[in-house]
Amino acid sequence: MTPSVRRITPNELLEGSPTPGMVREEAVSTERTWAGVATTDPGMVSDWHHHGDHESIIYVLSGAVRMEFGPGGSQILDAVPGDFLYVAVSAVHRESNPADEAARIVVVRSGSGEPVVNVGGPEPPT
Repeated sequence: MTPSVRRITPNELLEGSPTPGMVREEAVSTERTWAGVATTDPGMVSDWHHHGDHESIIYVLSGAVRMEFGPGGSQILDAVPGDFLYVAVSAVHRESNPADEAARIVVVRSGSGEPVVNVGGPEPPT
């Protein structure tokens, strides 16, 4: 039986779903929720991906996160420590780290199905 309240220490994090350019570590995975941390090294750019039926909330702990999305990847948001980012269901995007230090983020997802779907690129411009 799973306890109704539990603590997950850093050494208990599991390897999360891979996306080239990012390292994900899973803290909690249930039928409807995924939570963990991700690290992107300075200058790294992840591959394009989406999170299926999951919506994601990201909190930036360190470094910087650049989020590219939209038709042809034409829309860009930059986030720094203390910022939150919201990623809608099935939103194709990629993260990069334009800072000189590793970007570390906390990620919480709510939805069902596969939490990470890697794709070849963003939707084409209209």
